[in-house]
Amino acid sequence: MGAPRADGTVPLRRHRPFVLLCGEQIASSVGRQITALALTLLAVTDLGAGPFGAAALLALTYLPGAVLSPLAGAIVDRIRLRRLLVWVTALQTLVVGSIPLAGAVGHVTLAHLYVVAGVSGTLTFTLSVALQAALPRVVGPERLLAANSALTAARTSGQVGGPALGGVMVGLLGADAALLAGSAAYAIEALFLFALPAALPAALNALTGSREPARAKSLAGSLRTGLAVVRAERRLRRMVLAGAGLNLGSGAAAALYVFYATRDLALPAWQLGTTYAAYSAATLAGALLAGRFARTSGLWRATQIFGLAAGAAVFLIPAASLGLAFPVLLAYQVCYGLSGTVWMISMTTTQQLVTPDGMQGRVAGLVQAVLLTTVPVGALAGGVLAAWLGNVPMLMGAAAVTLLSAATLWAPMGAGVTVPKRALDAEAESRR
Repeated sequence: MGAPRADGTVPLRRHRPFVLLCGEQIASSVGRQITALALTLLAVTDLGAGPFGAAALLALTYLPGAVLSPLAGAIVDRIRLRRLLVWVTALQTLVVGSIPLAGAVGHVTLAHLYVVAGVSGTLTFTLSVALQAALPRVVGPERLLAANSALTAARTSGQVGGPALGGVMVGLLGADAALLAGSAAYAIEALFLFALPAALPAALNALTGSREPARAKSLAGSLRTGLAVVRAERRLRRMVLAGAGLNLGSGAAAALYVFYATRDLALPAWQLGTTYAAYSAATLAGALLAGRFARTSGLWRATQIFGLAAGAAVFLIPAASLGLAFPVLLAYQVCYGLSGTVWMISMTTTQQLVTPDGMQGRVAGLVQAVLLTTVPVGALAGGVLAAWLGNVPMLMGAAAVTLLSAATLWAPMGAGVTVPKRALDAEAESRR
């Protein structure tokens, strides 16, 4: 623990519970990246899964989040957060570890992989909702922006190194050993979460300063009250709708990105890989700069500006067909990675600030469900339309969807709940 600042709080870099969450994000990200790669390679190379089988495996990691996130949010608001975080992560360790255990006795099947993918996806998105609900209690509303930025940077660092580590382990030791390493990463994550305070402090309502548990007697009632918050807060409702459109269009573009870059543009593998590396670097830069942008322009204005920039960046994908494909796609990945990260951090912070205390889980679960659902829908629609219209026309349409969706953030909006300015007032101090 470091020396307190003038306002009596400890800087985030010396705030033990928050540092534990940063460590958890790195371990979790590495575990997810290794697990996703090893599961796919095990299914394709060892068990003979075809294209549909590989696609089904990927879909099963996302589908539970789209379907069950609202229910997970309602549960998060009804039980002790720290206990939930530890149990979910411990169960994740056992679920992923069941594959190398089955491999040791020679009984790994595709059905086993599908079950692991589905259960692991459910646990991953439940943990995501729980952490969004826990963060305001750990750092308080005044430091949410800096905390979200730091956690995104920690998560991105794991995403950069995770696939490379997973690939090396699969190549040298096999998929079973890689999954054992993924399970170990989840176990380390569980230890970080177990070290959190046994009772996370109750956070004040960011808008009114009051404590409002807002508990409902039933899960259905909990979901209704969460939906009422999303519908009542105009900026939150606007962000959810814009985010759904952005994910729909960008999901369609992402589904064709590799095929379009290699077949239509004839990019060699090293150039394609470089564009993805540029995206990772831009994402990290966005996480580091999000607080500065929000302090300069305001939290809501940053959401508007960078949402629009992310939507416009997608036009660079079809523009690559006009020439200079490699530098144009590099520019796309840098622009989209930077602007999309700032937009998401600003949106998440705004969501946490306008959500009443005791309802963070429900609202986060509903928002996550909407945003996750539109990604596979966009990917499927993109594939169908590309087969009918061609790659470039479909990519132009996807870019138009993302830009128009982001533009709705700028439409006139009546008076509504305003994000507290105090969320930004303490940023300079909290980042020291």
